[in-house]
Amino acid sequence: MAAEHNRRPAPPGDAATPFHLDPRRPFVLDGATGTELERRGVPCALPLWSTHGLLEAPDLVRSIHSDYARAGCDGITANTFRTQRRVLDRAGLGHRARELTGLAVRLAREAHPGGVVFGSAPPLEDCYHPERVPGDPELDTEHAEHARHLAETGVDAILVETHNTVREAVAAATAASASGSAFLVGFACDDSARLLSGEPLADGIAAVEPLRPVAVGVNCLPPRAVAPCLRALARCGLPFFVSANLGAPDARGEGRNDELSPRAFAEQASLWLDAGAALVGGCCGTTPDHLAALVGALREPASA
Repeated sequence: MAAEHNRRPAPPGDAATPFHLDPRRPFVLDGATGTELERRGVPCALPLWSTHGLLEAPDLVRSIHSDYARAGCDGITANTFRTQRRVLDRAGLGHRARELTGLAVRLAREAHPGGVVFGSAPPLEDCYHPERVPGDPELDTEHAEHARHLAETGVDAILVETHNTVREAVAAATAASASGSAFLVGFACDDSARLLSGEPLADGIAAVEPLRPVAVGVNCLPPRAVAPCLRALARCGLPFFVSANLGAPDARGEGRNDELSPRAFAEQASLWLDAGAALVGGCCGTTPDHLAALVGALREPASA
């Protein structure tokens, strides 16, 4: 069951309504794609990571998206996490950046017709290595290109996600804003409410807030690290989101699952919602079963 107030109605010939979060009803984002591809038999070695799915198993990518839609997720994140030119260049595929970004969004649209589709805009290098963030000129140019590709596909919003430095988060958010798309900004944090760079989460939020994101949040952090972040998020004055992982991929690109059951994951997400989160979802290691449990827990009071 999807949250209709958050959907983007787009009948033929009608102007699309800009994506927004409805304060009356939490929005449920989907779960992992890369680790789910691996769980279903498609190795996702770095640096291409989940782009292997687009190259080798696009039907499976669509199937994963469909499973999240059937689980009741309001939004699907297109598999654009590693379709930036910089990453693709390492496999001699840089010239296919626009094509593969478009394919990823098309697969998500086909799996979730009429629903919300986000385009992922992660760090250009490694989500867990802030020391690898490129210089400002590269950030500006390359994030602008990726945001432009996403906007051209007609995504409902750009999910600027898993950013580990304030500097790159601002560059990616600036690019998303300049593309004309609605956007959200998510930070990768440790268990002390600091970005992996060591910068306070509150500083990251303050830096992107003037760019007017739809929401700010934290993603791809373990559930145990969420609680300290909630204080900074609740104070920021913007809608906020939480999308936790169940184990991040290792250096080989193989997912590590912390084995939190779907029911236990849903219980954790209920705590985030109680703290005021407007959007909840899952990151690495979560499955359609985890999101189905979350949706079920969220809808229970309404059907009781």
